[in-house]
Amino acid sequence: MTKKINLFANLNSDFPAGLVVFLVALPLCLGIALASGAPLFSGIISGVVGGIVVGFLSKSHLSVSGPAAGLTAIVLTAITAFGDFRVFLLAAFIAGIIQIILGFIKAGSISNYFPTNVIEGMLAGIGIIIFLKQIPHAFGMDKDFLGDLSFMQNDGKNTFTEIASIVGNINLGSVIITAVSLIILIVWNKIKFLKNLKLVPAALVAVIVGIIINELFIRSGSSLAISAEHLVSLPVPTTFEEFRNILVTPDFTAIGNKQVWIVAATIAIVASIETLLCIEAADRMDVHKRYTDTNVELKAQGVGNLISSLLGGLPMTSVVVRTSANANAGAQSKMSAIIHGVLLMTSALAIPFVLNRIPLATLAAILLLVGYKLANPKIIKHFYEKGKYQFIPFICTLLAVVFTDLLKGVALGIVISVIFILKGNMQRAYSFRKEALLDGDVIHIDLAQEVSFLNKAAIKSTLASIPENSKVVINAFDTVYIAHDVLDLIKEFKKIRSKEENIKVKLVGFKKAYDLVNTGEEEKHVFVEHKTV
Repeated sequence: MTKKINLFANLNSDFPAGLVVFLVALPLCLGIALASGAPLFSGIISGVVGGIVVGFLSKSHLSVSGPAAGLTAIVLTAITAFGDFRVFLLAAFIAGIIQIILGFIKAGSISNYFPTNVIEGMLAGIGIIIFLKQIPHAFGMDKDFLGDLSFMQNDGKNTFTEIASIVGNINLGSVIITAVSLIILIVWNKIKFLKNLKLVPAALVAVIVGIIINELFIRSGSSLAISAEHLVSLPVPTTFEEFRNILVTPDFTAIGNKQVWIVAATIAIVASIETLLCIEAADRMDVHKRYTDTNVELKAQGVGNLISSLLGGLPMTSVVVRTSANANAGAQSKMSAIIHGVLLMTSALAIPFVLNRIPLATLAAILLLVGYKLANPKIIKHFYEKGKYQFIPFICTLLAVVFTDLLKGVALGIVISVIFILKGNMQRAYSFRKEALLDGDVIHIDLAQEVSFLNKAAIKSTLASIPENSKVVINAFDTVYIAHDVLDLIKEFKKIRSKEENIKVKLVGFKKAYDLVNTGEEEKHVFVEHKTV
């Protein structure tokens, strides 16, 4: 029986968290739409649908969906190629259908095979890139869009050269607002006499104070005043006709265009993988350690993309930045995601002129703390202490996420983890020991319960290293399965090499089906009867 969830049970935690996510999501939606070459409002539509629709349908308690930076290159290329945003919306619509199908065929189960150290490496890597990307915004240089997670930027710069460009481009007003915002975010919940105000999120206080400080700069004519290009820039429709033009629908006449289907499949696959990765990350961040049904999540994402495309919105995924901000703000249920979507919708329609006064420096301060918490040095130390087999995939994933992107970083981490698994399997294929007896040493090779073709290289190397005139016992009494490749090695060793190099070989415990002549039960301990030296 499915446990019923009361969405209103944790409003005292979920509302402040939803408010924080809304403040983070607003500039991200606009920035991703701008980077994608799409109408700015399409990002807001995607955020609203991701919050309300996907938030309601999803079984995840912390995940927040919306337009994703990981899809910007695909979206920009497709819109440019089609030359018509409505044709692109058709591809997004089809992508939604594909995701729903993926959910029904239970493709979400692949998320169970993402190693924990790789997911943690991904989170730490995203944390570092979030932190580094906010540094220019914190100093008032906003050439790159807020929310970009790519090491290589669209303007040809990269994360480090962008930071280096701060020199000579510092906006002192932005620095002051960033510093004040950080102080508020850090101390708000630590001051005892503010306990009664804890329901008011520190991020909201920081935003309000940031707006007030900049308004004082402007009204006093100070050179510290932050200009419009360093503020949130939400489109403000002035007439009903302008508002109606925001909502566009897919061009279904292009349904026969082969390229549309290729783009749709690409979006569906990339968005689904990013979503599954984020869901695994969200479950790791959940203090209650609840698990999400990933197949339901794919269906929810598919429905979200269907509706978003019908309204003129960008395709969406579950997004790590929003999700981590949600978790850090203390969200308890998916109600926070729904609240963030409602706030996006109402504020974009009702108070865009207020939102357009928010300094990007304040939002950068919020994201600086989000990034730091994701990439806390304690996490790196934790995996270092777990040993190289845990640390190497973790740190390689982290570095690859920082210097390439999320998908490439995770792919590298999984490949390294698989290599370590294969290496471990090779080492566990058998135990090798020497027994010193009066009439000469005896080499014992005890095969494991299962010996697969993956163990061929290790066993081959071991047999090749056995010196001439040796005595060898190969024991298969505990073995359930031996691959034919390994059996062939043992047969060749016994029939050919042992005779050529005067090696006495005794095989014990091999099944009759293996077509190997056992020494016999009575000779199982033939060498043990001698007195050990």
